[in-house]
Amino acid sequence: MKHILIADDDPHIRALLRHVLLREGYRVTEAEDGVKAEELSRTESFDLAILDVMMPGMDGFALCERLREQEDLPIILLTARDQLSDKEQGYLHGTDDYVTKPFEPEELLFRIKALFRRYLRTANDRIKMNRIVIDRKTAEVTDGETVFLLPLKELELLSQLAQFPGRVFSREELIRLIWGADYEGDDRTVDVHIKRLRQRFAGYEADFTIETVRGLGYKIEVTGR
Repeated sequence: MKHILIADDDPHIRALLRHVLLREGYRVTEAEDGVKAEELSRTESFDLAILDVMMPGMDGFALCERLREQEDLPIILLTARDQLSDKEQGYLHGTDDYVTKPFEPEELLFRIKALFRRYLRTANDRIKMNRIVIDRKTAEVTDGETVFLLPLKELELLSQLAQFPGRVFSREELIRLIWGADYEGDDRTVDVHIKRLRQRFAGYEADFTIETVRGLGYKIEVTGR
């Protein structure tokens, strides 16, 4: 269930948003100002944030910037002002979308769903396992400080397992997915590549482990998942 943060000092707007989002099956957490919203963001995990621009304590622009510093999540700014300069400020502070009050709830839902689709595509290119991040676009794996330049097949194998943590892949399935259906070598090549990956990431067992499931194949378990 997607978890959405609503930050708005108008209780009527919060009530409207809560009704619409709960009806769509989202989980909702509310904050009456920017300060409270930032406090919540430090203790809870959100999938998307809807922020009013004009709030006491901390406005939506500042809150948007703070949230961006903590994590990469979709953000929609709500405002009663339809000035181009205001929208420019919103995008400069990191918002993904901008909705002017009064708004149609259905339009807001369309925008929310579009953002989730956009972030899903982006997320598929970046796979995170605690400190370890796999970027399939740049073919790099990093822990935030060190960049691991893996041979192509090792990278593809690690990415395939990491996309589906907890799922067991047989050797035959991995051969087909990574080496191709016309591969004529021994499926033990998977074992060799798994061994190399385990050696490369021997110091990261607190982040993830590559586990052998006897008689079946291999899977990745992400710590704390």
